[in-house]
Amino acid sequence: MKKVFASDFDGTLYFYKAEVKLPPENVAKVREYQEAGGLFGLCTGRQVGGLTPFIGGIMKPDFYITSTGANIVDGDFGEIYRRGIDRDVVDQICKVVNPTDPTEHRISIDINGVINVFAEMDYPGEYHVITGMKDAMPGLVHQLGVHTESEEEAAALAEKINAMFGDYVNAFRNVVEVDIAPKGCTKGKGVERLKKFYAEKYDGIKLYGIGDSMNDLPLLLASDVSYTFPYAPEEVQKAATKVVPTIVDALEDSMNDPI
Repeated sequence: MKKVFASDFDGTLYFYKAEVKLPPENVAKVREYQEAGGLFGLCTGRQVGGLTPFIGGIMKPDFYITSTGANIVDGDFGEIYRRGIDRDVVDQICKVVNPTDPTEHRISIDINGVINVFAEMDYPGEYHVITGMKDAMPGLVHQLGVHTESEEEAAALAEKINAMFGDYVNAFRNVVEVDIAPKGCTKGKGVERLKKFYAEKYDGIKLYGIGDSMNDLPLLLASDVSYTFPYAPEEVQKAATKVVPTIVDALEDSMNDPI
């Protein structure tokens, strides 16, 4: 049986507001986990292009479940699963989020793993500035991400998007962000699809999942063993198998789990 560990990125492995954003002890433990024979990957609302500038040359995940499960690739970025949102629906959602000024709330659109935005930004990786779907790059729109000013605003916007466009998308609050994925795509569905993919390669899989936010609930519930942190919302803590101080502790626990 193969151990597969799916990790959220922001607030779990990587801390973008901290002085040390990617703690070296996290990286070292991931490498130890992989060297021991386990598979480690990311399960995130970010696009592929929202990850590679920050981990390239530092760590090499075995898989990437990105855009809330709408774009799943292996460690070499080979396709495992892809889903998209209709471009007309994307335009409509953008107009609901920003009815007058397209830059009022920062909207990030994942097209084939590449970031598309409505204004220039300070970002180390590739991104395109667009005015709408009419001049956006070709390809599948895997997800939209919207930055808000508070958790309350994010929750209200997610509820509004689900009410208006629920036939086409699922919107999730991710702290002050709103992740808008194709209907039926969640982090939980993402790891379920990953399990089916790996089931063809290995004689059984035990899935471990970890996350810190409300959008991680589907991931935790779909995992055989799940972890979160003391700083996670109470609902997330209740859903997890174990509450641990850091991802290092979770990886160690998984490594010691007899299967």
